[in-house]
Amino acid sequence: MAEIKVDRAQTLAKVQLFSGLTESELAFLAQRAVPRRFSPGEAVFSEGEPCAGLYVVDSGHVRIFKSSAGGREQVLSIDGPGSSVAELPVFDGGNYPASVTAVDDATLLFVSKQDFQALCLAHPQVALKVLRVVGARLRRLVGIIEELSFTTVRHRLASFLLRLARTEGKPTADGVEVTLPVSNQELASQIGTVRELVSRNLSRLQSEGFVKIDGRMVIIHNLKALEAELPSAE
Repeated sequence: MAEIKVDRAQTLAKVQLFSGLTESELAFLAQRAVPRRFSPGEAVFSEGEPCAGLYVVDSGHVRIFKSSAGGREQVLSIDGPGSSVAELPVFDGGNYPASVTAVDDATLLFVSKQDFQALCLAHPQVALKVLRVVGARLRRLVGIIEELSFTTVRHRLASFLLRLARTEGKPTADGVEVTLPVSNQELASQIGTVRELVSRNLSRLQSEGFVKIDGRMVIIHNLKALEAELPSAE
């Protein structure tokens, strides 16, 4: 049991919200953090459910998304180890504003709303960090709204490919190699469109010589040429 507690404390220490806590304070919180394991695609919580607490990603990744009445999804974020999820509803007492599912095998630490609110009362700096984290999420959401409102599917797809190239691209003799999400449906959910338009625009980028597509692998021949397709470069 002692080893599990140390792992929990180490995981919590990596989270921005808890970075200012002492070892004893982290240990106190770690004793109350409950590990929960999720399989790929399994729901952590759903939009509109009463908020029971927040989660910290220990291993794996989670997908945060909104769903329309017609079943379309818009991915807001994919978060990995060290990320906290659902700070806002814990803080303001509302329901969960979005849904979260596991992307892969994931282990999360659950901190109840009562324990987290008590922590904020005892350590006001934690509450200030909540504001910073929520502020960063708000900026990200504003960016998503701007993309959906003012750019085309082609622009959003090009921007997505460039982000992939920057974060996980592999240089090759023909350009930068990136791996697309598991399906065009998932890619559509991440850039705010439908599967058919993803397929159509990928095909156009390939026919115009920007990329080479082989299954889920894409080679971007010239990053600067693709960047020139974005509105800011026009």
